[in-house]
Amino acid sequence: MTSQTEQIESGLSEQIAQSRLQQEGYNELTATGTQSILTLIIGVVKEPMLLLLVAAGLIYLFLGDAHEALMLMSFVVLIIGITLYQEHKTEKTLNALRSLSSPRALVIRDGVRVRIPGREVVRDDLIVLAEGDRVAADATLLSSRNLLVDESLLTGESVPVRKLPPDKSEKGGTTDEREGMVFSGSMVVQGQGIARVTAIGSHTEMGKIGTSVQSVERGETRLKSEINSLVKTLTIIAAFLCVTVIVVYGVRVQDWISGLLAGITLAMAILPEEIPVVLTIFLALGAWRMARKNVLTRQIPAIETLGSATVLCVDKTGTITENRMTAQAFYADGSDICCRKGEDASIEDHCHEIVEYAILACRQDPFDPMEKALRALENGEFGETEHIHKTWELVQEYPLSDDLLAMSNVWRSPNRTSYIIATKGSPEAIGDLCHLSDEKMEEVRATADRMASRGLRVLGIAGSLHPLTELPTIQHDFTYQFLGLVGFADPVRSGIDQAISECYSAGIRVIMITGDYPQTACCIAREAGLVPPDQVITGTELNRLSDDELAERSSQVCVFARTVPEQKLRIIQALKASGEVVAMTGDGVNDAPALRAADIGIAMGMRGTDVAREAASLVLLDDNFTSIVSAVRMGRRIFDNLKKAMAYIFAVHVPIAGLSVIPVILGWPLMLLPAHVVFLQMIIDPTCSIAFELEPEESGVMKRPPRSTGDHLFSSRLITMCVIQGFVILAVLTGIFITLMEQGAADTYVRTVLFSTLVFANLGLIMVNRSWTEPFYQTFRRQNPAMWIVVIAALVLLGLVLSVPLLLELFRFTPLSVGELGLCAIAGFISVIWFEGYKFVKNRNLNE
Repeated sequence: MTSQTEQIESGLSEQIAQSRLQQEGYNELTATGTQSILTLIIGVVKEPMLLLLVAAGLIYLFLGDAHEALMLMSFVVLIIGITLYQEHKTEKTLNALRSLSSPRALVIRDGVRVRIPGREVVRDDLIVLAEGDRVAADATLLSSRNLLVDESLLTGESVPVRKLPPDKSEKGGTTDEREGMVFSGSMVVQGQGIARVTAIGSHTEMGKIGTSVQSVERGETRLKSEINSLVKTLTIIAAFLCVTVIVVYGVRVQDWISGLLAGITLAMAILPEEIPVVLTIFLALGAWRMARKNVLTRQIPAIETLGSATVLCVDKTGTITENRMTAQAFYADGSDICCRKGEDASIEDHCHEIVEYAILACRQDPFDPMEKALRALENGEFGETEHIHKTWELVQEYPLSDDLLAMSNVWRSPNRTSYIIATKGSPEAIGDLCHLSDEKMEEVRATADRMASRGLRVLGIAGSLHPLTELPTIQHDFTYQFLGLVGFADPVRSGIDQAISECYSAGIRVIMITGDYPQTACCIAREAGLVPPDQVITGTELNRLSDDELAERSSQVCVFARTVPEQKLRIIQALKASGEVVAMTGDGVNDAPALRAADIGIAMGMRGTDVAREAASLVLLDDNFTSIVSAVRMGRRIFDNLKKAMAYIFAVHVPIAGLSVIPVILGWPLMLLPAHVVFLQMIIDPTCSIAFELEPEESGVMKRPPRSTGDHLFSSRLITMCVIQGFVILAVLTGIFITLMEQGAADTYVRTVLFSTLVFANLGLIMVNRSWTEPFYQTFRRQNPAMWIVVIAALVLLGLVLSVPLLLELFRFTPLSVGELGLCAIAGFISVIWFEGYKFVKNRNLNE
């Protein structure tokens, strides 16, 4: 039988874990929101557009026109199929996002620590717990160190609970069952531990009381509220006009059945049923596309806000740099700087003591990159020396605090009569602990400055001995000896300078916030291309500034150094007070208030805590700054394409509705019937929901200032231009209508010409609306296969309708010659080409 130590080291095998995942399912509560196919179909059929279509089909069936009724019912089936496909795709996308955004868990599999989605944790998995983690499942502790857990979500008690393995207690006895367990949904607020999973999903305590945390938030956004209000208004107008048309046509022509069909056609033409569908698809697919760029969207409003961001506040380590620390330089014996040329280089003898104490000052299971770099020295040549003490017992830890940027470990050696204290922290804090003279402190500062000017992150190291008596409560009560400084190198990420330059071009200022030494921060800022790199505010200075002074200074600097997480909140508030729209990155528990306060909170996915991820709007899966820039670019593209789609929907509905009303006003034969509107919907729906969504970004998307937060999707300018576009098309169609009626043309011929012209105008409208700044012929350079599929499919369908006898009869059309069809195409494109002149004049005025 294997020992507990061996079990902790190995964990489950990946094969067993996958087998249990298949047998017992995912670690999540039973989904209650999943809809069956029947439920989806019922939901689709209840849509007003479908009800109107069914009503028209029943009227035709009542009139004895079985062919027309059958065609309309086939359209009903087709629309249901398309809608179900879109619903399935959207739900599949959202499910994928929920999977990504579920709390992450660090587990031991095959002896290796891997971070996986919490939903993939299985029974008997070994989970590693650290400060800031949300516990993924109910588990029994195997080992712990200073472990405090917030169980308020489960118990309602706000005081954190100390956790110990079942075989231990502070009094030397055994713990009760709950004290030796951690529960799903609780939060680790201090310490570390390893636990074996005993229950997952609905079998956890959280599952038993029916409490769940929804990861993907679907709040009522400003954009959604704006669209819902618009749809409600247009629906009321459609209902009013529908009744009006039925009454007017019935009284005037004394044909109430035709009047009913005219009213239904008008309602179908006006109802903006595409708008909410388009919003859902754009935001869901936009979030999915961002996830492919390593940016997970947890809160949909972030997509709206991204295009408005004016400031990016980012961490240095891991975001601008690679977060791949190596110990590169040591200052010891008062004057020497011992440099290592590479990760495997040897350490000089007179640097051995400082390295020994630096390693002792680290956590045994480190997460901090600098601690990892120091512990990595144990694997090299230094690990074979007598300065590595694997048999020593860790007695107590003194953690880092806001008041003292230093941490100490107290060790007990089997062969010593005193405790050994190893301490590391900022040079200033270590100098304070060691009570260095002013002269010595100045020497330490000068040395730290020289190291920092080379881009090194600097830590001070100290040591102390203490009798085997009661330990003091604070670190200051030890008598320390200053041992020296350690410099760490963390290279700047490749391509970071281009990404920051792109931000500046887009009108976005980049601010770096770090707990690092000011000279180190400025060196990294200079290398990364931040402007101005030499102006910096330290955490100490920040505390002395009033809110107004900080707001003024924050607009002039791009580097905040020697800051603690709590100070980020003040920085964010100062920037927002200056009118900035702020995006901020964070990873720790203490970053959560600032992440919530920022307009766009961005949590680190790789090194971030679950607290930070839950407080954030976005999660950066690769912790890379360039991914943030990609997200801003994507956010601007999504909003641009959403505006194009909405503009197209508005514009194209105007002539359809107008062509439904004009015959009623003039007492002429009806030109558009429900079948014609449905045919046009077959072009409109995929265009606005698929083709425009796939439209690539415009060339200048990152060379324009951020969008104002006050800008509405449906601005007065947008609506005005859309209405003008639609009325110009309607004016051309009305001119053709009147001309042909005065010439005594047959109703079927007039209907065919008007419909064909409307289809070509519709296709022209798609082309000119691909960009509101570039000429339409320049948009051909952007690859969008979906757009061309829609255009080609529309032309093929039009060709079939105008050539197949059965379809001619069903649509009440008459064949057109090639010349006549060409004239329809010319008239259709003339009705939209004026918009290119508007773009030209607008661009010329902007350039002058």
